[in-house]
Amino acid sequence: MITVAKTAGFCFGVSRAIDIVEKLIESGSKVTTLGPIIHNPQMVGKLAKQGVKIADCPEDADSDTTVVIRSHGVTLDVMNRIEKCGLSYKDATCPFVKKIHKIVAEHSSKGEIILIAGDETHPEIQGIIGHLNGEYHTFKNCQELAILLDKFPDWKNKPLCLVAQTTFDIKEWKNSLKMLQKVCTNGKIFDTICSATSDRQTEAEELAKQSDVMIVIGGRHSSNTNKLYRICKSCCEQTYLIESCEELQPESYRSAERIGITAGASTPASIIKEVLATMSEEIKNTEESKAENFEELLEESFKNYNTNGRVRGVVVGVTPTEVRVDVGRKQTGIVPLSELSNDPNAKTEDLVKMGDELDLIIMKTNDQEGTILLSKKLVDSQKGWDEIAEAYENKTVVHGVVTDVIKGGVLALTNGIKVFIPASQATATRGEALEGLLKKEVDFRIIETTGRNNRRRAVGSIRSVLDEERKKKEEEFWANAEVGKVYNGTVKSLTSYGAFVDIGGIDGMVHISELSWKRIKHPSEVVSVGDQVEVYIKALDQEKGKISLGYKKAEDNPWEILKNQYPEGTVCEVEIVGLTQFGAFARIIDGIDGLIHVSQISNERVEKPEDVLSVGQKVTVKITAIDFDKKRISLSMKAAVENDAAEEEAEAE
Repeated sequence: MITVAKTAGFCFGVSRAIDIVEKLIESGSKVTTLGPIIHNPQMVGKLAKQGVKIADCPEDADSDTTVVIRSHGVTLDVMNRIEKCGLSYKDATCPFVKKIHKIVAEHSSKGEIILIAGDETHPEIQGIIGHLNGEYHTFKNCQELAILLDKFPDWKNKPLCLVAQTTFDIKEWKNSLKMLQKVCTNGKIFDTICSATSDRQTEAEELAKQSDVMIVIGGRHSSNTNKLYRICKSCCEQTYLIESCEELQPESYRSAERIGITAGASTPASIIKEVLATMSEEIKNTEESKAENFEELLEESFKNYNTNGRVRGVVVGVTPTEVRVDVGRKQTGIVPLSELSNDPNAKTEDLVKMGDELDLIIMKTNDQEGTILLSKKLVDSQKGWDEIAEAYENKTVVHGVVTDVIKGGVLALTNGIKVFIPASQATATRGEALEGLLKKEVDFRIIETTGRNNRRRAVGSIRSVLDEERKKKEEEFWANAEVGKVYNGTVKSLTSYGAFVDIGGIDGMVHISELSWKRIKHPSEVVSVGDQVEVYIKALDQEKGKISLGYKKAEDNPWEILKNQYPEGTVCEVEIVGLTQFGAFARIIDGIDGLIHVSQISNERVEKPEDVLSVGQKVTVKITAIDFDKKRISLSMKAAVENDAAEEEAEAE
């Protein structure tokens, strides 16, 4: 059995860089990459055939070319030289690498010592170093870090900043952190290892433990591929590193029961498929020499129906209930609609037309009536099952249409095969209604196959694909997210303490205090589920996966409105909203109340505020004092009257 790691192949950053180059080629642009776009000779060779050139430095690039900065990134000096040369360029630097550039630039400018876990000769590390300004040190493993800590004992009293190459070994990173944290308490640690790298290394280790033979595919100059090879080799003695299927040695895996395949982040899917196909064919040929040919067994099973097996026919007639075909015999071939397709809603005229050639299986011969009962569905079923089996083995995504909602899940039709998708695997979260999936096109993975011949059964998972898409969106979000960034989102749910908003495949929370400048009892007073809202990031915690969002706008802050429109000395009309023994509270604008002290209600002595005022009454006051720090405002009805009198006297004079 051959198992291909789910995480094998292009990571987000590499895939993005290749897409940029291919789009430039499609647009007719001349393209030059600063160094090989990825560490894969086959892909680099393919691009070279399409006219893509490689330059070691900006000065070597032609003036009429578009320079592409690869995903490893470059130094600030190189960027300046590109602009100095007047070159057009596209920056394909991986967002995760760009994030490291920002971190080292910011913290080195503060005088912090930068520690970088990684290979100093690697282009990614060279680019990172080119963005810092100050003291820095690199280390490849715990041993080199230990040497640095012994060499610089005063580090324990100095500010440090630690980052890692995006493809750094996870185990080495964790061990390095333990070592550093024992010695230095002032260190600021940024876990900048790409999550895709972490997942790939973890899965490769688990797969290697379960395999007799492990194949690692990738360029020999690729840092992350070499790390994968070392990880797999430590768990599986028979681990082989290859760049393409030409390097496979069949004798090394022909007799193995369990074979694992993984690939580095710079390995194209086409090479992985080629290796898998080559190995599968080799193993199949070996198995066929030991057992009867599967096709012969299939044909033998057809003879149990007293038929002549498969035939090829030409459509000569189409009715709403059946299709008539010429199979080169005296009998008339009939394919009932029920044997034409597995789709219960299909119509004959939509499936075939006059003159179409069909592969069919003879189900029954009626010599008396001169007819042959045929089935296209059985042929499609056989082909469909082959594709289902391949999709199951390779964990690839299949496409289908939901035809039925049944007890416990839904049925999806793909390549003529109905696949059962349990309710727990049909939606992104449990408990969602399944009816909305009916007649919808869906992508899913095959997670289980059972039985054989006409009793075979397949189980699929839509959630597996949705989770993968969500994870990819999360990686893209965290690579580009920063405090203050604005998003247009959709309100997904409400709780007593806030609203959860989908900002593009990932949810953030707007706390109830951030929904309105006014005091509210529940988020539903401001937003509803399904609302489209504009929010911004207030705080991020990638380690815990928490995103705090803001909704209320600074310009709507009632205290800012008060400051601009109601300065001290303003005379305005207010509404009484509360009465106490010492005075009355009056609403100036929504969200802001002021106090009219009992001594400021009237020129005459007032014993109790309720003797003169009542809730809901509107009165004229003068703003006599504002304390923005304590959020307190003093109002006076007396001063407002005196103010009016003074104005009248001034007018009279």
